[in-house]
Amino acid sequence: MLSQLRNVAKFPSSVNTLFVKCMHPKYSHTDGFLYTCFCYVNCPLFSKSCLCSVEPDNLTDVLEFLLLGFSDDPERQPLTFSLFLSMYVVTMLGNLLIILAVSSDSHLHTPMYVFLSILSVADIGFTSTTVPKVILDIQTHNRVISHAGCLIQLSFFYLFGCLDSVLLTVMAYDRFVAICYPLYYPVIMNPRLCRLLILVSFLISLLDSQLQCLIVSQLTFCTNVEIPHFFCDPPQLLKLSCNDTSTNKIFMYFIGGIFAGIPVSGILFSYTQILSSVLRVPSTGGKYKALSTCGSHLSVVCLYYGTGLGVYLGSTVSHSSRKDAVASVMYAVVAPMLNPFIYSLRNRDIKRALQRLLNRTA
Repeated sequence: MLSQLRNVAKFPSSVNTLFVKCMHPKYSHTDGFLYTCFCYVNCPLFSKSCLCSVEPDNLTDVLEFLLLGFSDDPERQPLTFSLFLSMYVVTMLGNLLIILAVSSDSHLHTPMYVFLSILSVADIGFTSTTVPKVILDIQTHNRVISHAGCLIQLSFFYLFGCLDSVLLTVMAYDRFVAICYPLYYPVIMNPRLCRLLILVSFLISLLDSQLQCLIVSQLTFCTNVEIPHFFCDPPQLLKLSCNDTSTNKIFMYFIGGIFAGIPVSGILFSYTQILSSVLRVPSTGGKYKALSTCGSHLSVVCLYYGTGLGVYLGSTVSHSSRKDAVASVMYAVVAPMLNPFIYSLRNRDIKRALQRLLNRTA
């Protein structure tokens, strides 16, 4: 180590610290960046540490990221490939069946089922943003994603993820009107309002995705970055960035709080009113009939927000990036896969429409 020291700059003896500009093999890269490593030695304790800095030139030239995924063990790759491929196929088929059933059956051309078909489209987009990349990476043994590709993936991930959240809120409002104001339901939930709610949901989701993408696009990286995840996860990118990310973190959590907090508040308000209205129903059968129309939606809400909240709380406790990646599979892959089964198994109208669709194609 001492033979590698260059350009020694001593400070006063009262500091008892020796700062050295050095070249260390660990920081000898061939990626075109100029690295400077400042080493300091605390003389009484003989401890040393390196603080690396990069020349400001070419900081924005980092064009590739390496997605580390789940495991580097070659023996586990076939299992991971089969697992993700099967989940993706099931997700696609399940959600496509929901869309076909709703579009082909005139009895299901009601606001609740129209919103359900749009939710299935969002689930397909949400899963397709990440899973095909994982399958391709395992098959080609190439986990590299470009900087532009990372931003595009991030943009669509937030777009469809936020669209899921807002649509669940719209569906909660639909159930609120149907149970609390049944006589005015056809007037309130008219086709014009339904189209407006779908358009507003998409615009809100687009705004969220572009704001999140803008935050990440401002980050700079010292060299090609290894992301310990199976997709471009913004919190991981914030950790790996060279510049000060305190403002970015505040802005990102503020935006996340708004675009996640408002839908959750809307769902809680809707179900508070629904529960208050149901409790006023005198008969037990009437209460069960009213609540049965909300069962599937409540199950999907609990699955979506439960898995997302679990990943967030788990990441704050475990501090393990690999464990966060495994937990993220629950809300990024498993939840969109289970949604069609929840609605089809608990809903007679969907069952009948699927049966008619299958009989028609047989």
